Amino acid sequence: MSSCSKKDAPTPNPNPDPNPTPIVTATDTSTLKGSAGFLLGFGIDGASMTNGSPYAGIVKHEANAVTFGYEMKHGAIVQNDGSLNFTNADALYNICAAAGLQVYGHNLCWHTNQNATYLNSLTVGTSVSTANLIQNGSFESGISTNWFTQVSTTIPTAGAFSVDNTNFEDGTQSMQVVVTTPGPNSYSIQAVNDAFTGTAGNTYKVCFYAKGAGSVKLVMQGTQYDGDITFTTTANWTKYTWTVTLVAGETAPQVRFNFPAAGTYNIDNVTVNSTAAVALSRAQIATNIDGALNTFVTGMCTHYVGKVKAWDVVNEPMTDGNGDLRTNLNTFNTSGTTDFFLWSQYLGRNYALKAFQYAKAADPNALLFVNEYNLESNNSKLDSLLAYVKELQTKGAHIDGIGTQMHISINTPYAGIDNAFIKLAASGLKIRVSELDVRINPNNTAGFTPTDALLSAQSTMYAYVISSYKKNVPAAQRYGVTIWGIDDPESWIITSQKSVDNPLLFDANFAKKPAYSGALQALKAK
Repeated sequence: MSSCSKKDAPTPNPNPDPNPTPIVTATDTSTLKGSAGFLLGFGIDGASMTNGSPYAGIVKHEANAVTFGYEMKHGAIVQNDGSLNFTNADALYNICAAAGLQVYGHNLCWHTNQNATYLNSLTVGTSVSTANLIQNGSFESGISTNWFTQVSTTIPTAGAFSVDNTNFEDGTQSMQVVVTTPGPNSYSIQAVNDAFTGTAGNTYKVCFYAKGAGSVKLVMQGTQYDGDITFTTTANWTKYTWTVTLVAGETAPQVRFNFPAAGTYNIDNVTVNSTAAVALSRAQIATNIDGALNTFVTGMCTHYVGKVKAWDVVNEPMTDGNGDLRTNLNTFNTSGTTDFFLWSQYLGRNYALKAFQYAKAADPNALLFVNEYNLESNNSKLDSLLAYVKELQTKGAHIDGIGTQMHISINTPYAGIDNAFIKLAASGLKIRVSELDVRINPNNTAGFTPTDALLSAQSTMYAYVISSYKKNVPAAQRYGVTIWGIDDPESWIITSQKSVDNPLLFDANFAKKPAYSGALQALKAK
């Protein structure tokens, strides 16, 4: 499970505690959620929640809320054509909802875990050549000129091709195929155009019109297999478009229509044109990116309206260091990454305003949060975030709360934790601890083995965070605490950062650690 970033610089422990939090005894049957006067959640991994019996059992027993580590992020939902696919997110949501767990939406606008392939495609235009590379694409010369049609003799395949001069989109006739019984393969009933001269690596736009309820599979294949796409067709003439890039070694591509479903289909006005990238104006790029942001935010909030009651609308808007707004992707080390995309680089400071406005319009009843890290260790970043929230509110953004992630270590100063909660609470907004974990090996020492003293210090730190939250954030503003993971080996610190540590409440065997005791006692304390 990946996290939302990266975290604190280790310092000598400034927090000596002569009275470490006591360990919960074996006879204590309290649960975390039963001891908290607010939502108590875990950040969860979809595969572990689905397949892991001890993992899922702990989540259901100890928590009343969950945050998906990845499944609701842009990269998990948005496809390369810009469409939204909720299949995996819905499956995980249904598991959680059936267990009575409230799902917190994470997240709608971030700079990583994006489908950057799609988003970057919106920053360039496409020119289309006027030359149609398909011959006899309107079938005015019949279906035997420049086309090869076949109905396989393999049982039970049955169908027939013909010229139809009563149904056409262009000219005076079209190709009709009647699929009586589909064959064992999609290409059992197929129409193939003559090869055209193509260039490997070049992109081509394929367009055609189809009529007939069912499905048509479009394939580009010549000396190599370049790809395919299946379209669900309707009873009315409809235009379908596909953009495909020829693979290495391709020299003679052919457009192929496969008919894998029973029905009567008409195909007409088939065209293939070469395409090339062209520069767009900054205004046009901004319009494209704004549209993509609106589509994702509105799509997510609409799809989960009444189900997801709160969202991280904007995630990690501020830079490290002086806490300026993130506005330039070039400031990141993106070597080897493919999922970075910075909305503000194209939409400016108001990108977050737009995100909040789209979310509010799509689900007026959902609570809307901004989420950030290192607020307990970087006072400049904390102040900058609060100032930016105020700026957005002044411009009309509806913001209900602020999440402070709190990826911390046993060396994080208590004073910084208190300062963060005090200043956040002064905003008057709801405050949540959104991604809490506590490192005991912040220097990432190789061959590290946790000692009893370090585990006790971790327990004390978990207890302190929760106690400070309860002390410094009024009860009406507390939206809850989420621990970012269940068992140590599956922590993002190990799986994503590739660090050596034991940052969570449960060990590799799903046994409660002293950290669990510290958190529980702090939750139970009056």
